[in-house]
Amino acid sequence: MTTYKLLLLPGDGIGPETMGEVKKVLGWFNARGTASFETEEDLVGGCAYDAHGKAISDEAMDRAMASDAVLFGAVGGPKWDGVPYDVRPEAGLLRLRKDMELFANLRPAICYPALADASSLKRDVIEGLDILILRELTGGVYFGEPKEITELGNGQKRAVDTQVYETYEIDRIARAAFELARTRRGKVTSMEKRNVMKSGVLWNEVVSQAHADGYQDVELEHMLADAGGMQLVRWPKQFDVIVTDNLFGDMLSDVAAMLTGSLGMLPSASLGAPDPETGKRKALYEPVHGSAPDIAGKGAANPIAMIASFAMCLRYSFGLVEEADLLEKAISSTLDKGLRTSDIAGKGESAIGTSAMGDAIVAELDALSA
Repeated sequence: MTTYKLLLLPGDGIGPETMGEVKKVLGWFNARGTASFETEEDLVGGCAYDAHGKAISDEAMDRAMASDAVLFGAVGGPKWDGVPYDVRPEAGLLRLRKDMELFANLRPAICYPALADASSLKRDVIEGLDILILRELTGGVYFGEPKEITELGNGQKRAVDTQVYETYEIDRIARAAFELARTRRGKVTSMEKRNVMKSGVLWNEVVSQAHADGYQDVELEHMLADAGGMQLVRWPKQFDVIVTDNLFGDMLSDVAAMLTGSLGMLPSASLGAPDPETGKRKALYEPVHGSAPDIAGKGAANPIAMIASFAMCLRYSFGLVEEADLLEKAISSTLDKGLRTSDIAGKGESAIGTSAMGDAIVAELDALSA
C-alpha cells in the first residue's frame, strides 16, 4: 500500500477546529487500510509569528516542499492587525503559493440538493449548480512589483500595486482550464477587463491562442469580469469552468461561495505543474472561509469545506478517485439527513457543532462502506 505524506498547517482562528475533523477522516481511512496517510503538523500565520517572528518558518517550508500535499486551515485575526506588513499572517500562505509554484487555484461551487434553500438566491437559480473557478495564483497584482507606499510631502502619499502577467503564465492556466473542461461539460469562460487594462488585452489574446492551438473541441467564451460577477448572481448555471486572474479570481470565487449558502461549504485546491519525470504536482488544499475569529474556539465552525478540501486532495494529488467519491457522498448524505451547522441552518432549524458534524460524516463513511 502506498503511503502518502501530508503536512497539516491548521493556522489560526477556526483552522485548528476544522483541521481536527479532517484528522478524524484521516484516521478512518488509515484504520480501514483503504489508504495510508503519514502526517506532520506545523505552524503558519499568526501563531507562527508569535513563535518565530515570521508567518511561516523555513523549517515548515522545507516540510511543505517534501510533502506529497499540504492541508491548510486558515490564518489571521485582529490580534495581528498591527504586525509589520511583510510578516503579517497572510504572508505565510503567499509564501507557500509562491515557493511551491502553485499557479492554479481550483475552487468548485456545488449546491448540495439539501442546501438549495440555504442560498440567498431562488431555488430554481441555484439547484443543481456545479461550476469550477480556476484562478491564476502566482502572478498579477498580488505579486507584481513595484508594490509600495511612498511619501509625497504635504501630508500626501502614493500607493502603488502593479498588475503584471507574462504570456507563459496566462497560457498555462488557460490550458489547465481547457483540460478540466474536457472532464466536465466542455465549456470555458475567460474573464478579464480588457476594456480598461492592458493585462486584460494580453489575457484575452493568449487564452484565445491556446484555444486555437488544440482545444477547439471545448467551447470558449470571453466575458468582462464585472459582467461575470453580475451573471454569477443572475444565472450561475450558465457557467462550467471560469478561468481568470489572481485578483478577479479571488473576488469571483467568494461570490460563488455564497451561491452555495455559506463560505463554510467551499473547498479549494492549489496545484503546481506536474514534474516532467514523476508526473507529481506540488499541491495545497484549503477551505475558502478564512479564520472567522468571531466564532473561533466556540466549536461552531462548519468543517465541511475543510473535509471537502481533503476530498479534492484524494482526487487530484493521490488519484484516489473512489475514496474521494465516497467522502463527497458521505458529506452529501449527512446533509440529506438534515444535519446543519449554524451557518447553513435555516430559520427554525437546530444546529450542531463542529465536532458533531465531523462525527456525522465519519459515521456516514461507515454506513456507506458497510
